[in-house]
Amino acid sequence: MDCTFLDELNDSQRAAVEFCDGPSLVIAGAGSGKTRVLTYKIAYLLSLGMKPWNILALTFTNKAANEMKQRIGGLVGEEVARYLYMGTFHSIFSRILRVEAERLGYAGNFTIYDESDSRSLIKAIIKEMQLDDKVYKPASVHARISMAKNNLMFPDEYARTRSLIERDAEQKVPAVSAIYSAYCERCKKANAMDFDDLLINTYRLLVSDADIRKKYSERFKYVLVDEYQDTNSVQQKIVWLLAEEHMHVCAVGDDAQSIYAFRGANIDNILDFQKQFAGTRLFKLERNYRSTKRIVQAANSLIRHNERQIPKDIYSCNADGDKLSVKPAYSDREEAIIVCNEIKRIKRADRCGYNDFAVLYRTNSQSRSFEEAMRKVSIPYKIYGGLSFYQRKEIKDVIAYFRLVVNPDDEEAFKRIINYPKRGIGDSTVAKIAAVASANGVSLWRVICEPALYGFNPSKATLTKLDAFRCLISSFIEKFVTVDAYALGVEVVKASGISADIYQDKTPENIARQENVEELLGSIQEFVEGRKEEGRADEVHLTDFLQEVSLQTDLESDDGADGERVSLMTVHSAKGLEFPVVFVVGLEENIFPSSLSMGSRRELEEERRLLYVAITRAERHCILTYAKNRYRYGKVEMESPSRFLTDISPEFVDVEDAKDIFMRATSSYSSRGSLFSSDNRWQNSRPVASQFKADPKPREAVHRDVPPVSDTFSPRFRRLQAAASSAVSAKKSMANSSQVKENSVIEHERFGIGTVIRLEGVGENTKATVQFKNAGVKQLLLKFARFKVIG
Repeated sequence: MDCTFLDELNDSQRAAVEFCDGPSLVIAGAGSGKTRVLTYKIAYLLSLGMKPWNILALTFTNKAANEMKQRIGGLVGEEVARYLYMGTFHSIFSRILRVEAERLGYAGNFTIYDESDSRSLIKAIIKEMQLDDKVYKPASVHARISMAKNNLMFPDEYARTRSLIERDAEQKVPAVSAIYSAYCERCKKANAMDFDDLLINTYRLLVSDADIRKKYSERFKYVLVDEYQDTNSVQQKIVWLLAEEHMHVCAVGDDAQSIYAFRGANIDNILDFQKQFAGTRLFKLERNYRSTKRIVQAANSLIRHNERQIPKDIYSCNADGDKLSVKPAYSDREEAIIVCNEIKRIKRADRCGYNDFAVLYRTNSQSRSFEEAMRKVSIPYKIYGGLSFYQRKEIKDVIAYFRLVVNPDDEEAFKRIINYPKRGIGDSTVAKIAAVASANGVSLWRVICEPALYGFNPSKATLTKLDAFRCLISSFIEKFVTVDAYALGVEVVKASGISADIYQDKTPENIARQENVEELLGSIQEFVEGRKEEGRADEVHLTDFLQEVSLQTDLESDDGADGERVSLMTVHSAKGLEFPVVFVVGLEENIFPSSLSMGSRRELEEERRLLYVAITRAERHCILTYAKNRYRYGKVEMESPSRFLTDISPEFVDVEDAKDIFMRATSSYSSRGSLFSSDNRWQNSRPVASQFKADPKPREAVHRDVPPVSDTFSPRFRRLQAAASSAVSAKKSMANSSQVKENSVIEHERFGIGTVIRLEGVGENTKATVQFKNAGVKQLLLKFARFKVIG
């Protein structure tokens, strides 16, 4: 077969493709042509006479497998490519298990349970064992079982592992071991395997049956694995069992882009590959075809701070390009405004479209401020790989409570929350209420307020539950006109039981829900404070807030020209993508890096790799932003710039206010304090204790104090009511107001630097019209405004 296609490769790529005589590890830097090497290597093996069914290529996504098969078809013909054993770990192993199922006690027509099926079965087991599903949440239990399986820990071993049993007992879920055992038995009885079983059963098959192992080792004469840095323990062991006889294995990946430890990925698999497979040839693809030289150099200077890595020197032959731009903001609100302004500026200067822009953040909860800012200035956007902030379930649940408080006759809100969190009011009861309401021409709320009047006669137990719900909502209704939206919003989240529901465990799913609800409450607090500053203190109630967000509840913004939209996504979602212009936002301590990584060098290094991935998504421009303060946990918190900003060599960075990072970020991060503590002199700032998190502890230890399973939202809201009422009654300092004159330059807590254009009124009614650098013109009631005069 003609091999002239190899001439399309650079020297490093060609060397990696042509070596086929033993194990090889291809370290493929960002934008270095990893997919090309894999596809060309398979095409090269076919050109040497290897049959397509003798080649096993394992990927992590169907998209990657299909793309590679298509490319290979273009090189060697589609008829040959179609016979390749190429696909995801799960799809390939399910094919093997269909053939060999009987050896494991299954029939070949076994069912594959998806995540929903697994959780449904676990829920049934919990119910049968008469356990509280509010404590033993199916999603959380399933996550524990999945992690155990991915570490090859079966029910018997789980039950014998003292550390796990003690952990479960400490977190008030001692029956997890029994649930795990019952779950496996039920799956086997139902002739079903879940996604994890497809891996561990393949491992069991190969490790326990020498004949089967030999059969598949001889069938798959060459094994290739894409994204090897993302493999877990089971996947790594299966690859070893398939390749240990012939050692014809090629692993392709990049340790610098290992960012999925939370899914079970083990970076040691790629770091130790050369030790496991003796005689491994190491190839490095170090030329980046994607980004400008300065972006590549900046990323290199960042990742060099990681100790555990395979040394490499990524380079680019593209244009020098701009340095990375670091833009400090005074608040998350100004940060979003800065990003919007930069998008419009670059779009004009580069004559590009909105599709060329991506905004990357550490957690999904951060999307809110950017969504709202983009709507205000008509920048079309899309949320990639997720839902718009106000479309997320936990946000819609809280908003539904707010809607029912403001308008008890809201039928959709009523139906959404009457049994959330679960209070024993089933669908049949709701249907009966709806039927009675329809027959009498009244709302569902009126029926539960006066059931006898409308002829609604449920059981005594049901009536008690409905009355408890009525009393709960009525207690909120009594306050919503007199209490501001934030104070009442916090009470709703706590008293309704939403806090107890989402703060019950530390699964990634629940952590995301917690962050989203806290972001919502933070936005309400910002709304209340903002209205007061604008002299609209009578417009700070739930009605006003709901009106403010009513336009934010569509899934996405309207399409722009030709349907072009800015992409908003987490860094994890951006893996494998590229954009001409990338914004990496929220680069603050305890956000990026996450507070959950602070106590572990291994986890901190993964956070640094995550930022490396973010930066290397950029082709031409990369802008990094951080906020000096943001509403978190019910108050304005002063934030420190991320330590990672000082890891990037200054020669590759333009900093708008260099003193904030490179002159004042000199304190040791081992005893970190706020880099802005000297500036924490905001007028009218309130000494409000943390309302959402546990009692203050040293910054470095925060992540170790995540509430255990038995905790609810209440520990984080421990001083909630006291703080809320102190906020309402706090005396407002007017110390700086007398210094404000026309043309004064002020530094505002949220809007940044501005010049006073005009003053109106006297005393407590004094208003200032201010032209801010980024936020535009704002009118502030000085009585409530938080600022300091700087010129």
